[in-house]
Amino acid sequence: MGGCFCIPGEPSLSWGPGKDTSSKDPTISSEFISSSENKEKCFLPQNMIPDLTLSFSVKSRSRRCVNGPLQEAARRRLWALENEDQEVRALFKDLSARLVGIQSQKAQFLITFKTMEEIWKFSTYLNLGYVSTCLEHLLFDHKYWLNCRLVEDTEIHVSIDDKHLETIYLGLLIQEGHFFCRAMCSVAQPAEKEGEYLTLCENELISVKMAEGESKWEGVSLVTGQRGLVPVSALEPLLLPFHQWFLKNFPGSCGLSRKRDWTGSYQIGRGKCKAWKECEREEKDELNFHQGESIEIIGFVIPGLQWFIGKSALSGEVGFVPTRIIDPDSYSPMSKNSAFFSDEEKCSLGFLGSDRKAECVSFLRTLAQTDITSVYQLSGFESIQSLPNDLSVSQSEGFKETRPGGAWEEHQAVGSGQSSSSEDSSLEEELLSAASDTYHLPEPDNLDDPELLMNLNTAQEEEEAENFAPLLAFLDHEGYADHFKSLYDFSFSFLTSSFYSYSEEDELMAYLEASRKWAKRSHMTWAHARLCFLLGRLSVRKVKLSQARVYFEEAIHILNGAFKDLSLVAALYINLAAIYLRQRLRHKGSSLLEKAGTLLACLPDREYSAMSELDVVAYVLRQGIVSGSCPLEARACFLAIRLLLNLGRHDEVLPFAERLQLLSGHPSTSDAAATILSFLYDKKYLPHLAVASARLRGTQSVQGMTLPIWQVHLVLQNITKLLGISSPSWGEVSSLACPALRQALTSCEEQADWSTQRVLCLILSKVYLQHRSPDGAIHYLSQALRLGQLLSEQEAFESSLCLAWAYLLSSQPKKALDILEPFLYSLKETESVIHKGVVYNLMGLALQGEGRVYRAAKSYLRALNRAQEVGDVRNQAVALANLGHLTLKSWPQQPARNYLLQSVQLYSTLQASMETDMELVQVLLWLAQVQVYGRQLASGRFCYEMALLFGLRHQHLKSQLQVTKSLCHFYSSVSPNPAACITYHEHWLTLAQQLRDREMEGRLLESLGQLYRNLNTSRSLRRSLTCIKESLRIFTDLGERDKAAEAWLGAGRLHYLMQEDELVELYLQTRIGPRHP
Repeated sequence: MGGCFCIPGEPSLSWGPGKDTSSKDPTISSEFISSSENKEKCFLPQNMIPDLTLSFSVKSRSRRCVNGPLQEAARRRLWALENEDQEVRALFKDLSARLVGIQSQKAQFLITFKTMEEIWKFSTYLNLGYVSTCLEHLLFDHKYWLNCRLVEDTEIHVSIDDKHLETIYLGLLIQEGHFFCRAMCSVAQPAEKEGEYLTLCENELISVKMAEGESKWEGVSLVTGQRGLVPVSALEPLLLPFHQWFLKNFPGSCGLSRKRDWTGSYQIGRGKCKAWKECEREEKDELNFHQGESIEIIGFVIPGLQWFIGKSALSGEVGFVPTRIIDPDSYSPMSKNSAFFSDEEKCSLGFLGSDRKAECVSFLRTLAQTDITSVYQLSGFESIQSLPNDLSVSQSEGFKETRPGGAWEEHQAVGSGQSSSSEDSSLEEELLSAASDTYHLPEPDNLDDPELLMNLNTAQEEEEAENFAPLLAFLDHEGYADHFKSLYDFSFSFLTSSFYSYSEEDELMAYLEASRKWAKRSHMTWAHARLCFLLGRLSVRKVKLSQARVYFEEAIHILNGAFKDLSLVAALYINLAAIYLRQRLRHKGSSLLEKAGTLLACLPDREYSAMSELDVVAYVLRQGIVSGSCPLEARACFLAIRLLLNLGRHDEVLPFAERLQLLSGHPSTSDAAATILSFLYDKKYLPHLAVASARLRGTQSVQGMTLPIWQVHLVLQNITKLLGISSPSWGEVSSLACPALRQALTSCEEQADWSTQRVLCLILSKVYLQHRSPDGAIHYLSQALRLGQLLSEQEAFESSLCLAWAYLLSSQPKKALDILEPFLYSLKETESVIHKGVVYNLMGLALQGEGRVYRAAKSYLRALNRAQEVGDVRNQAVALANLGHLTLKSWPQQPARNYLLQSVQLYSTLQASMETDMELVQVLLWLAQVQVYGRQLASGRFCYEMALLFGLRHQHLKSQLQVTKSLCHFYSSVSPNPAACITYHEHWLTLAQQLRDREMEGRLLESLGQLYRNLNTSRSLRRSLTCIKESLRIFTDLGERDKAAEAWLGAGRLHYLMQEDELVELYLQTRIGPRHP
């Protein structure tokens, strides 16, 4: 959608059937014939391979070479996905391709396409960089995303065979039979068959219908609209799928002259220019000037358009100027592909998320919420909250920091659907819909002091001049005035704000028509023109297009080339051009169409006045395609986007937004287009693309901080979709969101938005703590503390406690005490008992970390007393549990057992919630440990199993994993029970599969194989063999040769035990083979 192929060289397919050109064929230039002699003589692909190979490499931006460790980590991840490719298939489905296979050793994917739309979308995503970004999401785990420097330095390069992709595209194009081509040479009609063949100029665009086996196809010129036969050998298909789609869905010709002698630079220009030669105007709206005369450009000059609006430096007159007779080096060039002519235009695309600002900020504040100032922290609770580091594949060197905490010394910002173009409803349908709208006509008292207020009930039956004098005086102002803005706006607000007390629109039209007559009699030029314009718009609303055309033509005639009210001139020309296009009257007003396109495209900040302007925008875009002007094409795409968004037709915006993004070399254009794309991909439920487009967006926002915050909200929501999570549970945030969060943080720093900065710092710290990376959390919490001190005492206190907790998790209790101890003195002056209790509890954890057991116990007891003082049962339970954990490691078991039992009893009185139940899981694990030490095995087993039940109740994988590991140890070493041990190992295996940890899964299958083999029954041996073979497959996928060799040997032993001797030798040889080649 909006995609293009950046394919150098000639097309891989030639288009002639191989017959010699007879004398009766159209005359084709000899230069073309000689250049095409060696081309293959066929128009259908022969022996075309439908599969496309997509290769990737992981590169370092700073070193400009492949990052070896990351490349190997990506390859191993791909190897693991090779046999279970559902996730890869889902990704390529979003990318509009069909996965055929994976070749992990070569770092390649095999994909194919079945339709033109699929190849169009995929080529778009490829050129926009989304394929590379989506592969990052697929191939790297949280260690990568938490390392901001590594993310900034890494890029995935994706490569394909461009020629083969083009071949597949052309094959699908031919299957459709109707497509658009460009003439590769001039073609003249033979004299004896005049009128049957189509005369073509080089590079002219033609719509063709393929006739298989024929040397000539039927074609229609997009320049002249003429129809005739075209020699196939002179045609070359348009290689941009967007062009094929647009020309097919927005049919029409483009009235460009074949003799276009524009030789200027293909850059948008502004400022002043000089004329090559003297120009005598042919129509009154054109400008007279002499050779060498300086002309001020009003608006801009855009290559591809025949006109621009200029002002003579000598006479001061304004009019249309032909672009072909000005010196292109005399004006100031803009960026080649900048589609925006002002900041207002750039901001006009930023409203999509502006109305969600409050919702987004509220969502982020909810994610950042912490109860650390009111709820005690449980010692060791992070083992339940977070996944241990050993769950994932061992950390590659490519993921490591230069030294511990080194990445956090300074913050670095991140630098970096299906096409649902619904069928265009006809103008009549749109106008009928508009005509049926009922306007609320406010009473005079409710109006906001309009410039003009007319009561139609006061008009007498006789049409006397004094009844129309106020309106005529108001409208006869020479030139533009601010109060005329409502005449030309999209909503037609002038009628509803300036007229009242009429029952039907016909009554209003009769009044305006009478006013027009008086203006004409009185020679009030500007009132006459504006009344004709208003009557024309009302006629369009009634779908009386011919009547509207008469009014608009009269208004233009009256103005006689006057440009003092440029808004009126633009609205008249564009509205009249839309009617010409709808009524197919291009022959009547070809010059007006060109000039209307100029007024539409070259004037910045012009407001739309009618839905039908989309026809004129399409006409301008066709001009850009026919003339090959990328700046004009980009400008037209922007105009189409803005108009469709204003009309609320969001589903039709995507192709134009993607094309604009591809054409945009200017950062501001690219930023705005990426913002729209992320919004549209989210609406179309394409989470991979929504996240990718947001990631690739620049750091500068369109409207201050609103869009970055909105995009963070969008990224967080779409990450849960692509990970298959219904909603973020327990405030958890995926590490995939880190780049977007950092980008938003940078934006807020530029805006000095301390409050939102602090919220983002808290969320980022939460992500790092989830993955047991406290160094990163400390970096962001230190920022949050500085910001909190600037905001309020409460936010500073909260940030201090969070930072102290992070220091505790990173085994730096001394730094935590340095933060906490000052609060003991400051809090004495306040009445906050809860705050004192929280500080005492954290101090107990810090003192326990330093080994100061006695002082830690005193702090826990003081925290317990504060909780009892206010009757906080949960905090009492936590304080007792912490005391139990402390005494478990330091004193006899009985006190620990008593404290922990009291804690469990208090938890049992609380209302069930995930947080308290997960805390209870940790307490039950400690209590089970005490019971096992005391040889009360039944009680210990009961505590373990109760803990597992709570984990199952909330489907909390991390807590289940901790408890299951303890139960496996219990039934294997403490109270041996092979059947129970196998049961819990099987559950552990299920958890590993749900966590997508292939290495853990392989180890567990290996262990299960051993457990089943120890049972030594026919059935258990068969099950053991299944487990060993499955572990063999996983170790092979992961490239662990030693483990795979051991699995081969284990399988051989099992075949021996099962007396399957014919297979034993095979497995043993395979085991020995790699070591003794």
